[in-house]
Amino acid sequence: MKPKQKLRHVVAWMSRAEWEQLLENLHSGQAALQTHALHRLSAWRGRFGNSTPVAVESTANLVRCQVLDSSGKLEGDDLVLLYGMALTRCVNLILERQQGRVAKSLRHLASKLNIPEWIVNLRHDMTHRRLPSLKWCRKGCEFILNWLRQEYWSRQLNGRLIEDWSSSSEGEEDEEERSKRHEEERAKRQRDIEAHKKARELLISYEREQFQVYEELQSRNSEHGPWPDATADLSWILAQIKQFSSESRDVLVGVLVQDGFLIPTAEQLESLDINPSEDLLDPLTPCLPRVCLRFWFPLWKVLNLPSFITLILDKLFAELSNEPTNHRAYYISAWISEILHCNNRSESKAVRRMKMMKERIFVSRVLFQWQDLITACLNAPCPATPFLLQQILSDMDKPLPSATQQNLLRLCSIYTQSNHGDCSPNSTDSSQPVYTLESLQERLGGATQDGHAHSPNHTPGSAQTTPTLDLQEHLSAETIQERNAVLRGSPWSVCTDKVPWKLYPLGKVPGQSEDPSCLMVETYSTLTVFDQQVELDQIPPPHANTSGLMQSRAGSDGPLWTHNDLSKLKAGLKLF
Repeated sequence: MKPKQKLRHVVAWMSRAEWEQLLENLHSGQAALQTHALHRLSAWRGRFGNSTPVAVESTANLVRCQVLDSSGKLEGDDLVLLYGMALTRCVNLILERQQGRVAKSLRHLASKLNIPEWIVNLRHDMTHRRLPSLKWCRKGCEFILNWLRQEYWSRQLNGRLIEDWSSSSEGEEDEEERSKRHEEERAKRQRDIEAHKKARELLISYEREQFQVYEELQSRNSEHGPWPDATADLSWILAQIKQFSSESRDVLVGVLVQDGFLIPTAEQLESLDINPSEDLLDPLTPCLPRVCLRFWFPLWKVLNLPSFITLILDKLFAELSNEPTNHRAYYISAWISEILHCNNRSESKAVRRMKMMKERIFVSRVLFQWQDLITACLNAPCPATPFLLQQILSDMDKPLPSATQQNLLRLCSIYTQSNHGDCSPNSTDSSQPVYTLESLQERLGGATQDGHAHSPNHTPGSAQTTPTLDLQEHLSAETIQERNAVLRGSPWSVCTDKVPWKLYPLGKVPGQSEDPSCLMVETYSTLTVFDQQVELDQIPPPHANTSGLMQSRAGSDGPLWTHNDLSKLKAGLKLF
């Protein structure tokens, strides 16, 4: 059994000494010390951010009222309004957070926190009645500050961090309310379990009827032909499912996307004469088997509502974001693709009506929230994401700019490492940028192949030069001579050896040891800048405006650097 770990809290004060000093200054009664404490509280609130405890904020407001009161700069009515705002806000923040599901009076809540009734009455008068006198405002402020010191500030000194005493409001509710809430939660869980069980029973009954229909079609060797109309039993089941969907649509959708229903198992695929092997599936362009579509077509026809289509599409994307297995991801993507295909806006109503006879799962166009749909698609990356994203982009009512679409598809293909035609990062089109080493090699290979195709000595069927050959072979003698001229006087030279550089990472040379200490030289010599040999023809001519610049910068103070200073700097520089 592991020992119980001590909880640690992040606080806004630097040390216990800072806390004690601030508490002493707040209640010192001296305006200068209280002002200093208010400045420190402002720094604390900046560190707390949105999680500033109510006690800290209320204490700062009330002490600020006392400081302004002692300054003598405000009239009595102004002070009453100032005290009234601070007291009302303090009482509201403390008491209203104690409210539970059933509203209670502030007097009842105040009595549970040891706040006297006259404080609540004072707050009530400030809010709804005639403003109280300045004397009562000062008295209320003094009491609330002492109450905050006892209930909040003193507890911190005892080592108990209580950022907000209202966090324990649920524990202080009446036992009757807690038990009532628990009963409601238990009843809701029981209803959810029963609804989930009923949804499974209805869908299993539907599948049983459809499998019987398929077996009858197999016996007549007409399983590839049109399926017969729904039987009386199936019609009754569909009516029950439609009624259940109107009551618990979320539960029905949650069960539908489970394995064994819209996501067929291997046994179900074999029963429908579909090879369950994943090797035959193309994860880049998923497509539902025709038999699966016919199997579930009567159910889609009954639940053909825009709200249901939108809900199940969101649920399918949510399931796809949970990193499912390859089999499950394929069929989820296939159903998403089928829904997007049926919603294609490029088809006329007549074409839709004709396709309805060919087992189209729904006809009426659904107005999706396209931006949310794009976000859901990108949040569920899989090999088919570029394919699904392309369907969404091409079907939007207000399509994105073509450049934005291409960039989005290209980035999606890079992330999923999928090849989807023009949006692939591995495309050999010269107009497409290069993202990976493979795409660079393919482009070089394409260029080499084109060069051989246009060469007069190239014959069909001859061996193609691979793009991984050493690039030194393609360097002409003039190029090498030009590079050597640039490097003249430098310890570097052009490498003419045939080295397979692709085998060495950047920054490493052949024969280099893995030990970084090999980069340390044992012996070396130095020379000063004046000793460096520089050819006269390589020295750039002086600019015409150099002297003018020196004179203009000199002014009354003279130049910033003299020739003597520059000579000393050069004499101190050494080169390896």
